[in-house]
Amino acid sequence: MKKILEEIIGAKKIAIAGHVRPDGDCIGSCTALYQYLRNDQKQLGIETVDMYLQPFGNEFRVLTAVDAVKHSCESDETYDLFISLDCGSLDRLGNAVKYFNSAGKTINIDHHISNTKFADVNHVVADASSTSEVIFTLMEEKRITKEIASSLYVGIIHDTGVFKHSNTTETTMNIAGKLIRKGIAFSELIQDTFYAKTYMQNQILGRCLMESILVLDGKVIVSSISRKMMEFYQASSSDLEGIVDQLRITKGVETAIFIYETEPNEFKVSMRSNSKVDVSKIAVYFGGGGHIRAAGCTMYGVLTDVINNLTPHIETQLKEG
Repeated sequence: MKKILEEIIGAKKIAIAGHVRPDGDCIGSCTALYQYLRNDQKQLGIETVDMYLQPFGNEFRVLTAVDAVKHSCESDETYDLFISLDCGSLDRLGNAVKYFNSAGKTINIDHHISNTKFADVNHVVADASSTSEVIFTLMEEKRITKEIASSLYVGIIHDTGVFKHSNTTETTMNIAGKLIRKGIAFSELIQDTFYAKTYMQNQILGRCLMESILVLDGKVIVSSISRKMMEFYQASSSDLEGIVDQLRITKGVETAIFIYETEPNEFKVSMRSNSKVDVSKIAVYFGGGGHIRAAGCTMYGVLTDVINNLTPHIETQLKEG
């Protein structure tokens, strides 16, 4: 933290950005740090703090700082300091990478085990539940407001599946308790950002469940959605949150794969496992990354090729396990 503070102090223009297709942890950690720096802007000598994220679902509008998010990277700003949050590799920054490349100094704060340590200062805590948990440990508790606490709590609940995933630790629960003590509406945050679904989102979920298939003797479940179907429902990638986790809880399944088409012959792959398969190894092999039990990558070709390329890697691990 001392090294990170040294870089922040004296930086007049700061940019914060997260990974493409931001999830709850990405949005939570970015909005939390943005507010934390803005609240002590004068004391730290900061003139400008900008936050860049791709568009995300309306469910996150309950967080105070989301209105400050810049969705476009068209300006030619140059920053003294660029802080990357929840991003495992440089290519995952999307269009914001241009601000990273032109910045005077760069900081990378993350919790992905596959992180490539791409910045000048890298603070990667692979055993943390989330980047929001990491950010909490870097903040002075007395300076964490109710609004900041809400952002951090949302980040933690999304990456832990509301504390049910194996990445939840005693530290995670202690931090969550401290955030609750700040007076946050924790029940509403869980309901509004994690569980609540629109009618359209439930239709897509239902369709993906109905059209899922079991392979490898029922140990792996696979489902997908095409661009044509996405267009039919007028859905975006944020409307697909939670589908892979719903697939994962199918009885007898060890690994779940959810695939959606982003461009012709281009697919985003999300993988989840229960206990035996390290999906991060598979994701890294195909140019992606993530965690042991939750990872993803982008693959090319036709859908059957994507599935046929993934399953041998899972089968190998299942046999070794």
